[in-house]
Amino acid sequence: MLTSYRKDLKPIADLAQSFAARELAGKTGEHDRYPFGEFYDHVLNKAHEVGFLGAILPESLGGIGGDIGTLCVILQNICQVDGSLGGIIFTNAMAQEIMFAAGAMDLAQEIFPRAASPREFLVAFPSYTDPAQTDTLPKAVGSGRDFTLTGRLEFLVMGNMASQALIPARTGKRPSYAFFLVDLSATGVEKSDPIFSLGLHACPAVDITLQGAKARLVGTENGGHAAFEKASLTMNVAAAAMNAGIMRGSFNEALAYSRERFQGGRAIANWSEVSMVLAGMSIKADVAGMCIAQACLGLEKSVDGCGSQYISSSIHIHELACEAVNDGIQILGGYGYMKDYGQEKRFRDARMVQALLGPAPLKKLAMIRRIVETGTNNI
Repeated sequence: MLTSYRKDLKPIADLAQSFAARELAGKTGEHDRYPFGEFYDHVLNKAHEVGFLGAILPESLGGIGGDIGTLCVILQNICQVDGSLGGIIFTNAMAQEIMFAAGAMDLAQEIFPRAASPREFLVAFPSYTDPAQTDTLPKAVGSGRDFTLTGRLEFLVMGNMASQALIPARTGKRPSYAFFLVDLSATGVEKSDPIFSLGLHACPAVDITLQGAKARLVGTENGGHAAFEKASLTMNVAAAAMNAGIMRGSFNEALAYSRERFQGGRAIANWSEVSMVLAGMSIKADVAGMCIAQACLGLEKSVDGCGSQYISSSIHIHELACEAVNDGIQILGGYGYMKDYGQEKRFRDARMVQALLGPAPLKKLAMIRRIVETGTNNI
């Protein structure tokens, strides 16, 4: 739907759609076996070649110079087929956004243009965490740009793949924290085996333990929260685009199945009960697409005071997606729970995507507390 407002995004949307059809369709079950099967490095390599891992990076840093609209159309089309690759694209973009928000362009210049492989281009990040709401963050000790980190960080997304990671760590008493760039192959960094999560299996995460690991400060010692808030305003919309894609993919598969499945002498799509479920799924997908399009346009025009609406829309889209993928399973009946079809994976993936940038209940609590304390929810 975003391409209806911005014709310039049509080529990148077509590229993402054709990429998903060629590289992901029919292979999601195989890819989803990770970490008990092989990781799809060949797909990651091709995603890097076409620029998906640098959608929002300036061309001078090795990206394609896109904006939030570019990222969202990529994520929507990729996640219609497989949310896991969308999770990798999202996590890398989130790390990049925080570096920009923190004013660490010099570090970005060191990483991205010099990357010799996709894995060197990736920056691991705890995508399911809002550091301000986390009690246990590593502790940072040092001065200037050079620090050492000690402690444990759970669920570092792409921590077993990327060459470096963007780690939040305490620089003083809570809630003060900052972000640090850590070489994941350096001394003092210990990584667990990949964690078998509910969904997005091929977007892996690990727990890491830091024992005096060397780190470089990203931004300022007390600037972590400000950088995260600035980046998450945009990236909440990107996360919603992932679930909008998952929702649309669930509807497409349910519609195709209901046209081919006959009962009582006619396709089940023509039975009123099934038609009503399909209509509900289609409406939810359309609402999600419209919300994301409007949010992207507002972000691109830097409309003031709309931040709370972007976050509210994101939370709502996640809830719609979780409802829609459940309906998608029901349309297929018993087949909906089988790995031979994509619906059970979408059911799991939608709930993982809903937790990006912090659990939905904590986002809702933060929103209502802001309203109670200030009388407004404007950001």
